[in-house]
Amino acid sequence: MKQNHTICKIITLFFFGCTLALSQPHRVYVAALDESSFTLAWGKADGKLRNTIGYGATEVGNATLKVGTSTYNTALGWFRIAGLNPDTSYPYEVSLEGIRIGSGIIRTWPAQSRSLAFFVIGDWGNGSIAQYAIAARMEKERQKLDQAGVPVRFILSTGDNIYSGGDEDRDWERKFFVPYAETLRAIPFYAVLGNHDGNESEKPGDLPTYLDNFFAPSGPMARWYNFRYGGFAEFFALDSTTNQYPGTEASAFLATEEQSKWLDQNLSKPGPLWRIAFMHHPMFTAGPNHAPSLPKLSHWLQSFRSHGVSAVFAGHEHNFQFSERNSSTGNMQFIVSGAGGELRSSSVLSKMAARNIAAWSPQPHFLIVQIEGDSMTVQPIGVKAIQVRDSKAKPVKLPLIVPRQNP
Repeated sequence: MKQNHTICKIITLFFFGCTLALSQPHRVYVAALDESSFTLAWGKADGKLRNTIGYGATEVGNATLKVGTSTYNTALGWFRIAGLNPDTSYPYEVSLEGIRIGSGIIRTWPAQSRSLAFFVIGDWGNGSIAQYAIAARMEKERQKLDQAGVPVRFILSTGDNIYSGGDEDRDWERKFFVPYAETLRAIPFYAVLGNHDGNESEKPGDLPTYLDNFFAPSGPMARWYNFRYGGFAEFFALDSTTNQYPGTEASAFLATEEQSKWLDQNLSKPGPLWRIAFMHHPMFTAGPNHAPSLPKLSHWLQSFRSHGVSAVFAGHEHNFQFSERNSSTGNMQFIVSGAGGELRSSSVLSKMAARNIAAWSPQPHFLIVQIEGDSMTVQPIGVKAIQVRDSKAKPVKLPLIVPRQNP
């Protein structure tokens, strides 16, 4: 009876989201966040052949922001509030043309820390019941952790953010702004490009719309970027796709291109205790649909190995996998999380050992990642309990524990 009630709630949420998408309310979301500032963005995700939400939105109106005891005014569809105190909660309210359109509470990051909690989700934006169910569970876990004094600071997306469309803002309403509405009022998504976010698999126009709606920490139109948290962890968001702007030819991931040079230069600089990379195409995977991307990304693997990267998150395969830590993987931990909405249930057991995959699960999920000092735990969470198995189909104990690598 309890399971049937849960299923009914998920279906109700899904169809409620579809109804909201038709009514097109204003959306307010946290676009960026750090220890002394945050960026809020707002608008209606109803744009067809026009930009109505994101960095370059034009049809927004005059907005008033109340943050704590301060008030700000802008005609843009976003605003960055700076000069804030570290690790402090700030209530906010956004009004447009005098009408309140959204509110929430944002907590800045600490200036120095020895712990961190964040989520990872990939291959989610299809508007399915499965996506809505995982989104609801993710928000539930965020609230539970927050109440336990373990605030979730952000979400890493491993790509394929919007399927079957994405070049117009209206494509984002039912597949992003509705299912994650409550989560987005508190923490940001930090995303990487997937093949469905550009002309590798879909429309060339998907790429500029993605860049417009996701505000990268290094600049709102950046295809790759890095950011640091609390002097404790550094994240490298990488573009492993062949998505291209019209008139360009070379893929951004090639060893001779700007991104790879940028990556090596930044990894060569002194860094914090933890270095973590995330991208769409997994270097190590047992499939079932895609071969490992390692041959074309071997130069990145070498950079990771040389500069103390401890973990690499990817998507693309619609399941959960994690690698062995051995000489082939540079003793790093590679994790595939690509079932936030899309699922691929075909067995990969026969390929796991040969491809350095230690465990696998074909269930919709997201990841709770927690770092304490020199140790990281990774726990997949689904609507149902996640069952992870090794190459001999034996159960694998969770959470996955990942040690920190030394440079």
